Amino acid sequence: MAQRVSVNEAAGSRRTSRVRVAVRLRPYMDKQDDKGEGPCVRGLGPQKLEIINWRNATETLQYQFDVFHGEETTQQAVFLTSVKPILPHILNGQNASVFAYGPTGAGKTHTMLGSQEQPGIIPRAVREVFNLVGAQEKGQDGWEYSIGMSYLEIYNEKVLDLLSPGSQDLPIREDKDRNILIPGLTHTPLSSFSDFDTHFIPASLNRTTASTKLNQRSSRSHAILLIKVVKSQRGPPHRQQTGKLYLVDLAGSEDNRRTGNQGIRLKESGAINLSLFTLSKVVDALNAGAGGRVPYRDSKLTRLLQDSLGGSAHSVMITNIAPEYRYYFDTFSALNFAAKSKQIVNRPFVRETVVAPTIVPGKRSREEQEAGGSGEPQNKRSKEGKKAEQCQSLPGHPHGSPDSTVLERLLALEKMMMGSAERERLNLLKTVAQSRKEIQMLKEKQKELEDKANMLNKQSEATEKESKDALLFKTELPPLHRKHSTAAKPRKQQAVVTPLQVSQVQPLQQCAVVVKPSQFLDKKKRVKSEVGEGKENGGVDPPSAQDVNWESHLDSALLEQSRKKILQTLNSGSLKELKSLQLIGDKKAKLIMGWREIHGDFTEVEDLKKIEGITAKRFSSFIKANILSSMGK
Repeated sequence: MAQRVSVNEAAGSRRTSRVRVAVRLRPYMDKQDDKGEGPCVRGLGPQKLEIINWRNATETLQYQFDVFHGEETTQQAVFLTSVKPILPHILNGQNASVFAYGPTGAGKTHTMLGSQEQPGIIPRAVREVFNLVGAQEKGQDGWEYSIGMSYLEIYNEKVLDLLSPGSQDLPIREDKDRNILIPGLTHTPLSSFSDFDTHFIPASLNRTTASTKLNQRSSRSHAILLIKVVKSQRGPPHRQQTGKLYLVDLAGSEDNRRTGNQGIRLKESGAINLSLFTLSKVVDALNAGAGGRVPYRDSKLTRLLQDSLGGSAHSVMITNIAPEYRYYFDTFSALNFAAKSKQIVNRPFVRETVVAPTIVPGKRSREEQEAGGSGEPQNKRSKEGKKAEQCQSLPGHPHGSPDSTVLERLLALEKMMMGSAERERLNLLKTVAQSRKEIQMLKEKQKELEDKANMLNKQSEATEKESKDALLFKTELPPLHRKHSTAAKPRKQQAVVTPLQVSQVQPLQQCAVVVKPSQFLDKKKRVKSEVGEGKENGGVDPPSAQDVNWESHLDSALLEQSRKKILQTLNSGSLKELKSLQLIGDKKAKLIMGWREIHGDFTEVEDLKKIEGITAKRFSSFIKANILSSMGK
């Protein structure tokens, strides 16, 4: 029977826990800086840093976080100040999460994994978990501890098991308690830190890496290590608490123009940038509040980090940045993301389960052995054995156990909770059945009304047909007084009929040789000839000559110059410049910037058709409006 205990019941815990954000600045690399411009960011203290304002080089922008780790900060200092304080929560049945964020080449993998001489956060955190468990077991507090690990990567939006390299894409599920789990993921029990090293080091080599222009060993996937600690009570009521530690090494965001990615590297970069973009949307939605939708399900990365961001975990985000000028915009974006992330508030709770012990007395087993040859079903014999056991453990019985009343109460409470859930399920099924019945009745009524409407339409059509026939009959037999009226005005009839019978077309054509034809008459004749040809080809009216041949009336050099100007605005224009284009609003401008972030520059203006919502007709109107507007200026 699972129970959710709020954190204020745990000793020294708070009701909410804000995401702690630490920023780590890696050392400056002189060899990689060709221009020798120096660093673009520097620290101002243990919590503050500043970066040059790209809009005005004489100004700087300052940021304040929970911790700032400068270039000379050691791996040990990063672990002690940022990660170690949240590890004791795992032993109390709560979750904790540590993940590294930043652009490619900023030192995320070094922070999480480290090297043999300078171990990173992952080996130090796992060693600390074993030390905490060992200290608790020495204290003989009546609890037993078990530790296990799972290791996975998200590569091209596929969840792959690093402990079992031959596995396929694993699904992500959510149980009835809203816990995220992955069926089929390998869970390996651990007895010591050396046992962890034995499994973790070969699994790390299975992670997908590749070389780019900015990083010789760039991570091409997000890696997530899960350490699970189960704390079980030895005596009654046999409580069990489960704590999880997520250690996440995110792949870095990449600018394909600088990394030189092509082919499969380009596809990997697109998947990485898309998942990080979804992560940014999740952070924005959490900060917006107001009970809106948080897009956790838009990416598998955010689905797995659901507990870390806005969930029930004690979370720490380590943002890695680089000081070189060529990383300026990546560093600027990472700092803005970190500033938004520190406003997220999580609500931790203790995950506790009460496990009923299995009591197997010797008398019951002998009765089962005697009843083994009686031919009774095994379920019936087990039920009778349980009844006999409960009768033996009654409080008034002289041989009853003092803990039997607690067990009976727990079993009764579990039965009551299961019964209430069953009643709710039955009520829900009844409601659904009633709704379906009402929908069926509405459909039948709608069908009856449609039949009546069709019948009325047929009747009206028949009435109209009869009226038309009657009118036709009347027109064929006109009255006598009408003939009399026509005969009374013969001169008027002759005046109307005579011009219609005389055709003056030939004389007009002959005179047209003398008169200078106007441009309007030529256009009219061309349109009539095109309409005639269209009718001969299938009867479809072609578009007007002005819409089709508007480009032919423009100078080809000016036309090409205008198209290049539009292409330049699409590739390098800001949001305001994109909105200044004709037929481009705020939504379309944001879609263009998002497409440009994922796929790179537009090679030609026609690539705009790939944007969602821009059809061929809309694109034609867009080109015409912008070219004519630029020439009008």
